[in-house]
Amino acid sequence: MDLKITPFFFFFFFALLISVTKALDPCASQSDGSQDLSIIPTYSKCSPFSPPKADSWVTTVLNMASKDPARVNYLSTLVAQKTTSAPIASGQQVLNIANYVVRLKLGTPGQLMFMVLDTSNDIAWAPCSGCTGCSTTTFSTNSSTTYMSLDCSVPECAQARGLSCPATGSPGANGCFFNQSYGGDSSFSATLVQDALRLGNDVIPKYSFGCINSISGGSVPSQGLLGLGRGSMSLLSQSGSLYSGVFSYCLPSFKSYYFSGSLKLGPAGQPKSIRTTPLLRNPRRPSLYYVNLTGITVGRVPVPIAPELLAFNPNTGAGTIIDSGTVITRFVQPVYTALRDEFRKQVQGTFSSLGAFDTCFAATNEAVAPTITFQFTGLKLTLPLENSLIHSSSGSVACLAMAAAPNNVNSVLNVIANLQQQNLRILFDVANSVVGIARENCN
Repeated sequence: MDLKITPFFFFFFFALLISVTKALDPCASQSDGSQDLSIIPTYSKCSPFSPPKADSWVTTVLNMASKDPARVNYLSTLVAQKTTSAPIASGQQVLNIANYVVRLKLGTPGQLMFMVLDTSNDIAWAPCSGCTGCSTTTFSTNSSTTYMSLDCSVPECAQARGLSCPATGSPGANGCFFNQSYGGDSSFSATLVQDALRLGNDVIPKYSFGCINSISGGSVPSQGLLGLGRGSMSLLSQSGSLYSGVFSYCLPSFKSYYFSGSLKLGPAGQPKSIRTTPLLRNPRRPSLYYVNLTGITVGRVPVPIAPELLAFNPNTGAGTIIDSGTVITRFVQPVYTALRDEFRKQVQGTFSSLGAFDTCFAATNEAVAPTITFQFTGLKLTLPLENSLIHSSSGSVACLAMAAAPNNVNSVLNVIANLQQQNLRILFDVANSVVGIARENCN
């Protein structure tokens, strides 16, 4: 019998081929009716960045966690409507920030960028052509037909700089230039501009962001940053009603070299049933996502912690935040010491240190390692052991993957970091002032 190959057959075959290819592509964004973007570990297969030379992923995490003290100090010094000015010097940009990146496009036609996801910053920024100290991948302003630089007299300039337009000279002749610190050990100079921001199928036509001209230090992300904070320059604010003040993410494990997590923008596709805790707003640090941590349990034992060490205080900026840019959870020293001592008591044995971790023990004792539960208002989060322990490259040693915040006068913040958030869906609903947490396999 003769078989006739019809045009319909070709169409069906290629449609099936494309569908299978997408299903097998771990780097492809999956759509379920929401605006769902891939979240990629910085050093994964789906990322354009080469991993640092290290013996194992554990060594990489230790290197990334070594940046945490500067990060926590930076978060502790954030105040409302102020931007730290710092001198800018030329230098070779090195990617050593412990974070996750998302794929997006800037300009018209869209230029692909891999930007760091940061919930504690508002303004987005990208390295632009001609930048001193930037990597080879920059945003070409001359190639975009919708690019526009902003004058210092526009309201967005004061929001980005924390300063008003200079009193001298013509406002129309002044661009919006500003300097900003990042990560505690780096800084950059930028010009505020507008252009189209393309997130999956969505386009925000006039998105204001910083066009980086010069970089000093090694913590500024090499292809820029997307600010998901709560301030007036953040993605939530600039997207208006498009996402209704709602987003969530699921962070894959750092070990998930071949897989990506997801960033869901807008109410569609979010978990229907999810436990929530109130989202608090601190006028001293309005960009940060504060939650009310009321206690910590190790195994079945409540850790004795003075309430004032966890209390939310809008006057001092004290309290607990959820942050995507810190690697390991950091508590103020008395809180961490109490947690660590109870953990050691239940594990017993001999303890040693490994990098940022001061409670390492023989992995043979892991069977008796207790779970750790964070108690928030209306919500209890019991961490899987993979979120509370980290292992040496040989697997012979396990460590409690938390640490104390830097010991200085500004250390009033407790930070729930990304290692403890992995394989959880974290939902931020700013409109309804809640944070939701649910288990999900993000890998």
